[in-house]
Amino acid sequence: MSEQITAAIDQRTAIAAIATPVGEGGIAVIRVSGREAIEKVQRCFTGKDLTVQPSHTVHFGRVVGSDGETVDEVLATLFRSPASYTGEDTVEISCHGGVLVTQAVLETILNQGVRAAEPGEFTQRAFLNGKLELTQAEAVADLIHARSRRAVDAANQQLQGRLGEAVRAFRTRIIDAAAMVELELDFIEEDVEFADRNQLEELLTDLEREIDRLLDTYETGRLVSEGVRTVLAGRPNAGKSTLLNTLIGKDRAIVTEIAGTTRDTIDAEWSYEGLRFILTDTAGVRETTDQIEAEGVRRSREALETADLVICLKDLTDPMTSEERKEIAELQKLAGDSPFMLVGTKLDLTEPAGEERTEYDLKISALSGENIEALKRVMKERAMENMDYDTSTVLVTSSRHRDALQKAREHVRSALMGLANGLTGDFLSIDLRAAMNELGTITGEITTEDLLDSIFSRFCIGK
Repeated sequence: MSEQITAAIDQRTAIAAIATPVGEGGIAVIRVSGREAIEKVQRCFTGKDLTVQPSHTVHFGRVVGSDGETVDEVLATLFRSPASYTGEDTVEISCHGGVLVTQAVLETILNQGVRAAEPGEFTQRAFLNGKLELTQAEAVADLIHARSRRAVDAANQQLQGRLGEAVRAFRTRIIDAAAMVELELDFIEEDVEFADRNQLEELLTDLEREIDRLLDTYETGRLVSEGVRTVLAGRPNAGKSTLLNTLIGKDRAIVTEIAGTTRDTIDAEWSYEGLRFILTDTAGVRETTDQIEAEGVRRSREALETADLVICLKDLTDPMTSEERKEIAELQKLAGDSPFMLVGTKLDLTEPAGEERTEYDLKISALSGENIEALKRVMKERAMENMDYDTSTVLVTSSRHRDALQKAREHVRSALMGLANGLTGDFLSIDLRAAMNELGTITGEITTEDLLDSIFSRFCIGK
């Protein structure tokens, strides 16, 4: 850790924030951490002297204001440095849950010379104090924001340090490669080359392959972490809104028999077997002179172009026309490489019209529920097709990590090309050091103030 960072830690004063969601509840927790945190809490705490109590103990008392009046009865839990989340002296105050009383306790503590914490500042201090590496710190935010069971699993895996372990292994091997190059640089005047260029080539080739394998998990990791962007497309009145309401189990979209009821894209979330889907009900893609509907169609096209899964719905009671076939082909073109499903709807209403030439992935009735469970299974299968994932797989879920890995891989490739072209060690060393730096930004071995601000700004206050 640099001397500058160490100095910054030493200068940090005590900070405080409400660590639980604000609202009415049984209890709320206010976290205080930093230099003289225990002493400053003691100034407004009546009960045992917290300054002489051992770490990991809980004490009943009262928080009192400057006028000596009781603000609330509380429990104060002590965590002495370094055995705390932040690595600093920390007090967690459990008070009665309620917006007013919680805020009053917090303000009383802030009046003791304690500063209000910034978003993610507790976790940032944990990183700066060596309690967490950067990938683990980012996993804390991922865990808080996780919206599905698989997202929780991926965040927990990263919190355990498995991604950091893999990246550090890559970095160690580049250091080994750099050491071989540095040997040549040390003896450059004697025209001495390092022992075995073939060994270096083999090391870098294996490393490139392993970085590629880790990068290949990003698309799966993104779907697990962010959810599957699923677009419901098709002609107006094809049953898109009805299906969306059926999947999420409530009336989110307005459903009428009037074509064009949906004028804008409507998003809703739904989880199936641990995987999160972000469902988008779109306006029917068709030519229209209605200015508002035309804007909805434009947004529908944008949603299709960024979708992870597209479900095109076709009203089975309405015979398929050549014009509609062209529209479906256009939708499939807009979907690009994303999985595309053609689903027949309204199976319950009348006997389906002749559809011998049309191959459907499934035929359903959103109203009666016929084949809805089958649709859910197929949606999951299609969304995760070609994705090799289980809980033992180390996943890249962050675009920041992906970008750093891609840059590191490019530097490794450049070093391999230089090696093949007979470049000397001083040129190879440039790429090897650049690759090390990129990997170091993932684990936090190399950081900048802007990088840390960007990462921790997405945390909630109190964490």
